[in-house]
Amino acid sequence: MKSNVFAGHSPGLATLFGAEMWERFSYYGMRALLVLYMVDYLLTPERMDSALGLPALKSALETLSGPLGPQPLASQIYGLYTGLVYLTPILGGLIADRWLGRSWTITLGAGLMVAGHFLMAYEPFFLIALLLIAFGCGAFKPNISTQLGELYARDDPRRDRAYSIFYVGINIGAFLAPLVCGTLGEKFGWHYGFMSAGVGMAVGLAVYLHGRPDLPRAAPRPRAVPTPAERRQFRRAILGIALLFLPSALFWAAFEQQGNTIAIWAEQFTDRSVSLFGWRAEIPVTWFQAFNPLMIFLFTPPLVAFWGGLARRGREPSTLRKLSLGCLGVAASFAVLALAAMLRDGGKASWLWLLLYFCIITLAELHFSPITLSLVSHLAPEGARSALMGAWFTSLFLGNVLAGWIGSFWADFTNVQFFLMVGGLGLAGAIIVEAAGRPLRKMLP
Repeated sequence: MKSNVFAGHSPGLATLFGAEMWERFSYYGMRALLVLYMVDYLLTPERMDSALGLPALKSALETLSGPLGPQPLASQIYGLYTGLVYLTPILGGLIADRWLGRSWTITLGAGLMVAGHFLMAYEPFFLIALLLIAFGCGAFKPNISTQLGELYARDDPRRDRAYSIFYVGINIGAFLAPLVCGTLGEKFGWHYGFMSAGVGMAVGLAVYLHGRPDLPRAAPRPRAVPTPAERRQFRRAILGIALLFLPSALFWAAFEQQGNTIAIWAEQFTDRSVSLFGWRAEIPVTWFQAFNPLMIFLFTPPLVAFWGGLARRGREPSTLRKLSLGCLGVAASFAVLALAAMLRDGGKASWLWLLLYFCIITLAELHFSPITLSLVSHLAPEGARSALMGAWFTSLFLGNVLAGWIGSFWADFTNVQFFLMVGGLGLAGAIIVEAAGRPLRKMLP
């Protein structure tokens, strides 16, 4: 390992930071366009048959849900795709732990995503492209998160901060993606936006390959026999994941409306005009997808510093309390949108309501997502870290599938009713976290 450091950490953090940043650029660049592309273009009657397997998928979904128009169908496809992104990490974790090792599995996943993003530029391969990206994410995500944890000893106080720094990299990519891919897609053609996402993923693969010498060499362990201590730790990790599984699913079911119904709200019900000293412009719809990641890297340094100051005084919130606050923040963010919908009185709501929504839900995310990644890495034994990280991501699978299903009710509810219903998911998550507090406090840091 080289002697130089990155922000007070090992150089391996810089490699993982850069690779994840570009992977998230590709993922969120495509996500910013996906629902709008389906609703406004691909799922229109004249183009419905252009994608292989799409009519069959529509028929299968309609056997469960009844007739589906473009928006409900797009919502369900979005939920299935984003859900699959978080189900496939189970397979990716097992492949890394038992056969290929983490580095080769990450490389394989990145290659699949490059191919998938470029295939998104060709309508007939739409569903094939989504599958390639989903399985590529499954190989990439749990292993890169686990490699980050392996840079630090279990009792290293920098661990939580490293995950927060890593989360900044995620959100730099997610911030740039809607501005680049979204603008290309909206202004020049959907396929240009999708191809730019593929270029970003190719850069991420190059960054990872260049920095592999700085990363831990975790070999696969196909025949390893767990020690009694590892078995106890494995059972503790499974119990922790089980107790937090439902709150996580509820959190993400609400949070993932950003790429789904929030995009529709921004397009159809938001006054996106900006006027400054006589200059007038309209904010592109996809640019709203950049608000959350922009705020992530604006809010993370002061929040980490704030937690550090509280820690020096022995008052930093516990891991459990951070998770509870994150769920409550989601509820508050959708309460803001419900108020905006109530006050718009048949007109369009100011885009400033969306700005406030993104401020609140970003703080909620910072109290929830990076903390859970650190927690799972902390609990999991050496020989099962990637597999258990994959198991944890199944809570995100359920949350994203729920997000798609819930989003299909957008046209059936008033805006106020819909936002209050989604906000209720966050409130329920906070109640469950607090109710499970006693067993959780025995195992959480």
